Amino acid sequence: MAYVSGDTITGAQYNVFVNNSSSPFGYNHFAGTGSGEYGLGQTHIATVDGGSTTITASQWNTLLTSMDNIANHTNDSLTARTQVTAGDTIAIKAAVEADLASLAAEVAGGSTSASGGLSTNAVGTSTNSGTWNSTSTIERSVTFASADAMRHFFNAGGKIRIDPTCVTGIDGEKDTVFNDLTTTATGNLDLGAHSTTRSGSGETQTTNGLSNGFHDLGTGYTVLLKLTSDNSGYTSNTVEYSAKLNAAVGSATVLTIKMVSTDGADDTTFTSPNTSGVPANPNEAPRMTLALIEVHPNNSEGLASAIQASSNAEVSNSAS
Repeated sequence: MAYVSGDTITGAQYNVFVNNSSSPFGYNHFAGTGSGEYGLGQTHIATVDGGSTTITASQWNTLLTSMDNIANHTNDSLTARTQVTAGDTIAIKAAVEADLASLAAEVAGGSTSASGGLSTNAVGTSTNSGTWNSTSTIERSVTFASADAMRHFFNAGGKIRIDPTCVTGIDGEKDTVFNDLTTTATGNLDLGAHSTTRSGSGETQTTNGLSNGFHDLGTGYTVLLKLTSDNSGYTSNTVEYSAKLNAAVGSATVLTIKMVSTDGADDTTFTSPNTSGVPANPNEAPRMTLALIEVHPNNSEGLASAIQASSNAEVSNSAS
């Protein structure tokens, strides 16, 4: 684009700022419907007739205000500007193209610096119906109203938080093992646009799929994280988290999270008369809980409205 400070802005050049769908991206492409890693679901700005059409102060102000709104949400720093009035020269609006490129990059990256513009909301919890000593599998799904809504959620910095725990109180060593693997070592597992983050620490990280985010998922499960116990005698006990979509990104509306817990340790069950001071059934693993939380974009820092999931459900829950 030939636009530099001091140039006269034609209608055609203004339309590039507003609507270009290839680099340099226009506002509508990264902030409107967009496609793939672009798009936030905001109202599109109208284009003008091309050629030598005069751009009005109102049209410029609409574009500049809209850019500021996205910058507020993404915490991007733009060139300092004031609103224009009739008769202003366009030379005082330098760096519009660079600022549009910066905003587009923020959105493409998943708006990772967005903070105050995010809220949390529980989107479903499942717990095993009983104790177990082989395998526990829990799957939960989160559904969005449309494929665009799902993309916009993650592009705007939204995350699906996996919050695993276990129901302790079985009075055996496996309580400690699975509490260590979930609450302590996993912590919050946040699936974002292009990566997954783990707030916990400890245990043995057997599989690291944390470089995968929403845009990397397919219709088969992708392992995000697998942890193996480092407790002596329990190094065959694991917890694994995976995610999948119901279609390719751009068509998908459902995200499914799976947690598989494995108990490979065999603890002796003490029987009479050797029951004094020992667990009645130390071979039982505690009931596992998979809770999902949406860290969703809200409208407090520039977006027109909150972007949230529409429903959630338990897909499977088994333990043996």
